[in-house]
Amino acid sequence: MPRAQLNVLEKLDVAKTQGYHFLTIVIAGMGFFTDAYDLFCVSLISKLLGRLYYSDPSFSSPGTLPPNVSAAVNGVALCGTLAGQLFFGWLGDKLGRKSVYGFTLIMMIVCSVASALSFGHSAKGVMGTLCFFRFWLGFGVGGDYPLSATIMSEYANKKTRGAFIAAVFAMQGFGILFAAVISLIVSTSFKNKYPAPSYNEDHAGSTVPEADYVWRIIVMFGAIPAALTFYWRMKMPETARYTALIARNTKKAANDMSKVLQEEVIEDVERDEGRVAANEWGLFSSQFAKRHGLHLLGTTTTWFFLDVAFYSQNLFQKDIFSKVGWIPKAGTMNAIEEVYRISRAQTFIALCGTVPGYWFTVAFIDIIGRFWIQLMGFLMMTVFMLALAVPYDHWTQPGNHVGFVVMYGLTFFFANFGPNATTFIVPAEVFPARLRSTCHGISAAAGKAGAIIGAFGFLYSSQGNPPERGYPKGIGLRNSLFVLVATNFIGMLLTLLVPEPKGKSLEEVSKEHIEEGEEENQA
Repeated sequence: MPRAQLNVLEKLDVAKTQGYHFLTIVIAGMGFFTDAYDLFCVSLISKLLGRLYYSDPSFSSPGTLPPNVSAAVNGVALCGTLAGQLFFGWLGDKLGRKSVYGFTLIMMIVCSVASALSFGHSAKGVMGTLCFFRFWLGFGVGGDYPLSATIMSEYANKKTRGAFIAAVFAMQGFGILFAAVISLIVSTSFKNKYPAPSYNEDHAGSTVPEADYVWRIIVMFGAIPAALTFYWRMKMPETARYTALIARNTKKAANDMSKVLQEEVIEDVERDEGRVAANEWGLFSSQFAKRHGLHLLGTTTTWFFLDVAFYSQNLFQKDIFSKVGWIPKAGTMNAIEEVYRISRAQTFIALCGTVPGYWFTVAFIDIIGRFWIQLMGFLMMTVFMLALAVPYDHWTQPGNHVGFVVMYGLTFFFANFGPNATTFIVPAEVFPARLRSTCHGISAAAGKAGAIIGAFGFLYSSQGNPPERGYPKGIGLRNSLFVLVATNFIGMLLTLLVPEPKGKSLEEVSKEHIEEGEEENQA
């Protein structure tokens, strides 16, 4: 028969919502706030980088990042994130969640500052230094995904666990918004302090030397929220599930959680020896494939297809808005004015679509469930993307831009009140404790592989006729939107592989309390 639940884990499962839950949300969530800021702020400054380092006054249009440089600046952090998710996910199961949690934050702080201080005697030197530090910034960001999700899931009670993990991830929305707002404030200040003519009026004079400080200040701000939470991360005790089920120290788990819950938790060490004798099979065993193979397939593939669409939309909002005419043509603005316009547009999308979607998930995930929210989100993303792609010529006409922005904002709303949140939550619930961080890291890395494809692929595929300077002709923005429709639809179908963990303990969902061979007898 199934093993009885340890007393300390039972206490956590039924605990009322308390201050430590909210403290954990803030500590883990500020990491995600920083993650989102650091990953998405590049979309606000890449046009400025092109003007600063790749301008040629003899050209009729402002400088832009060459295709290979643009791909590197946008994608290198995602490559680092993928590597960090795999490495720190594995390390979190080997050394403990808390043991490596502070190190990821240090990496993010140091590399945010270093990225802003990227210097060189040439454009190639500056971009090379920036890409180097953004890779390692991404590596630290990647570690935050499996560790934050696992820590929050193992601290939460089973009744509101989904909402707590979703609240941690929802800080990503505030990070995206904060990046846009900081960019808006900085660009407004510099625009007023250093007025300049448009590029069409004065090719060289449209980019003032002080504009070089704008992107550096924006990038450096990402270090501040991470630094503010470092002390509290170091004070967090290890999760009871790691200490009891993996380190096999139920006495320490009980002592740690007594302080957290502010009530005495007693464990009988001798009696508990048999109750923590968890199955020993590993990730590549036939037992894992039998119990969790389809679950891992579901969490990896849905996250992959979601991020192809999500990162394509997020990283290249500026290009989409320019092509449909919501942002004026580059030649009619100076360098800082362009940053201001892009920041204003992305602030609007974040406020109206991105942030509300995350918090709708927080409110409804433990009522509707993960499965139905994810299925609905993919379906609505498919519908709204289709509504943008089919009458694309209509949306590009003057007077129809507001309708385009509303529809585009709704795709973000249902991404976040949908698979962007649930693909993060479910992998932290359905796998056994000794493999939970590893499997979450694998799932997240699959997502980042999709993000890399989206970031690099959309950059080239969206090029129309004529393409931007330096790019080959692509399939155009309209056809690229049809590709995203297809990825969303495939993600919806693959959601059928994802289980529903709502209202169950982590041990019940992962079948960790069932001994080898008992599953067949129960069936």
